Amino acid sequence: MSKRRLLVVGAHSADFVWRSAGAVATHTAAGGEALVVALSYGERGESGELWKAEGQTEENVKRIRHEEASKAAAVLGAEFQGFDLGDYPLEVGQAGQDRLVEVMRDYAPNVVLTHPDKDPFNPDHPVAHQVVSRARLLTSGAGVASGFKTAPPSEFLVFEPHQPELCGFLPTVYVDITAVFEQKVEAMKHMAAQKYLQEYYAQRAEHRGNHARKVTGNAAIRQAEAFQRLLPNVVGAL
Repeated sequence: MSKRRLLVVGAHSADFVWRSAGAVATHTAAGGEALVVALSYGERGESGELWKAEGQTEENVKRIRHEEASKAAAVLGAEFQGFDLGDYPLEVGQAGQDRLVEVMRDYAPNVVLTHPDKDPFNPDHPVAHQVVSRARLLTSGAGVASGFKTAPPSEFLVFEPHQPELCGFLPTVYVDITAVFEQKVEAMKHMAAQKYLQEYYAQRAEHRGNHARKVTGNAAIRQAEAFQRLLPNVVGAL
């Protein structure tokens, strides 16, 4: 039986850590494979601390961000790829779109995670959503046999944005990350350019843990992450 594959696509190199590190670690702990793709390094809009260093350069910021994300992914048992397409604004273009399609065809993920399609505070996140959504459709080839390589349709979910109520985000799935929460904390620590987000997302995991306990009645759940399904899941029975 082949391993289940999880693909996480973020607009910037740190996005996966804040919003889905627990889900990634849970997935790999269960024997699955995980690949993280960052469309950009967030060198312009999300690396303010790095730019305080005297003589800092854009290429060095990208190098640091790549190292941070690679180490964070390794903590979670995942691989990391950086597309380096530039941020603020993120402009993927046809070449970037084709590149993601090829990654999806080759990797054939069972589950795809990315940003919601709305974010009034970040111009790059909705762009990432549209690119991922289109790539997923092109990858599956609408389910028809043809002369082109395709992959089976994947589950499609979005992770929780920074301010969910302003992004139209409604959680439909909670992942219990209690057993891997320390891995998430360690992964977040690697993202030194955005230390200000580490406390926020640790607290958010506690909040969602509270919500997951209320849904299940399971008092053992301490931390959780929230996701929204964009497509129905198919089961054999309820």
